[in-house]
Amino acid sequence: MKTAKPSARSVAFDLLTAVLRQKQSLDMALSEHPGINGLEARDRGFARSITATTLRRLGQIDALIDIALDRPLPKKAEGAHDLLRLGLAQLLFLGTPPHAAVATTVDLAQALGFGPHKSLINAILRRFGREGRAIVDTQDAARLNTPDWLWESWTKAYGEAACRRIAEAHLMEAPLDITVKENSLEAKTAWAEKLDARLLPTGSLRRDAGGMINTLEGFEDGAWWVQDTAAAMPVKLLGDVRDKHVIDLCAAPGGKTAQLAAAGARVTAVDRSEKRLHRVRENLGRLGLDAKIVCADAADWKPDAPADAVLVDAPCSSTGTIRRHPDVAHLKTAKDVIKLAGLQERLLAAAVDMVKPGGEIVYCSCSLQPEEGPVRIAALLDGGAPVSQLAAPPGDMVGLAELITADGALRSLPFHLADEGGMDGFFAARLKRDE
Repeated sequence: MKTAKPSARSVAFDLLTAVLRQKQSLDMALSEHPGINGLEARDRGFARSITATTLRRLGQIDALIDIALDRPLPKKAEGAHDLLRLGLAQLLFLGTPPHAAVATTVDLAQALGFGPHKSLINAILRRFGREGRAIVDTQDAARLNTPDWLWESWTKAYGEAACRRIAEAHLMEAPLDITVKENSLEAKTAWAEKLDARLLPTGSLRRDAGGMINTLEGFEDGAWWVQDTAAAMPVKLLGDVRDKHVIDLCAAPGGKTAQLAAAGARVTAVDRSEKRLHRVRENLGRLGLDAKIVCADAADWKPDAPADAVLVDAPCSSTGTIRRHPDVAHLKTAKDVIKLAGLQERLLAAAVDMVKPGGEIVYCSCSLQPEEGPVRIAALLDGGAPVSQLAAPPGDMVGLAELITADGALRSLPFHLADEGGMDGFFAARLKRDE
């Protein structure tokens, strides 16, 4: 640590450095930061909020800094650049009082050894304290905050208007979505009232973002778990899984495993990371649910006998989760999509071998990239795999027709359910093994 006693803002600086300079995910940086547990819960939340807001608005913030500088800061001053970013995020997007945003950033610059840049930081922040809001109002926020490769990809896949709506949805902090263990309307309605939440057409409950999740009623008792409403939909494509053996490939962190177990399936959860499987075990234990846990490479592992169904929750670029994880936009590249597509092909081929004739496979990814969704299914079918594509069960998709593609797959976009606060971008396809 650079300071004897970390503050929310010094931790935010470390987190931003970890993401932008060391290419570490924000969640990982948070979990590994040595000073994070020394902060009060409120300050931990503020540190994450500053960092996430800076990442979410980074294009706009950097455009403002470019306006203020005659020439770019030298590489040795990149720490001062990051402090400016954090200060502007507070000043213009978090509603921090100008005197507090300026003073705390300047003080932190001195404490972190960026004293020679203290006057520059002070001058830029004071200027934008006066002029920044008017300039921000003229910026094309959606375009500035979306990397070129993503904008081009989404425009090609969905059209320019939809691309813009996706990018605009990413500017909003995602709400908290909840899956109730007891899958009945009565139970969901009761928990919606207890949790001050609303029941979505998808069956999930939704609360506004913020607060400590583990202090909410029913959490410790295992009555529910946190899961974006889009992430809860692929399991529904399998229909009634009671008493069926279902293999969940790449199962961690376990939301879909919990769904399957709660629905009465005999679940085998497979993941290559023992550390991530520990979280699956913890979640299942809290929820009072059971599954067979296997630590193995899902693309190579084979079950003792063919399963009734296989869920492939494929590792992907995660570009559908940028609302929740704004670091994704700054960590992933087009090369990652190409690399991951090969792994997705291997997982699909393995799933076909794992399922019995007449059994079903659901392939899903939390990606907006076609190469990680419909392109993979088309390649599987064109390659002669002994499977056929099935349409999504209509009973589970009532009122959600816009999420179903022409061939019956599921495709959610971040602006779907916009009036309710949006949803993650997901793709899911349902397949049947030839008999």
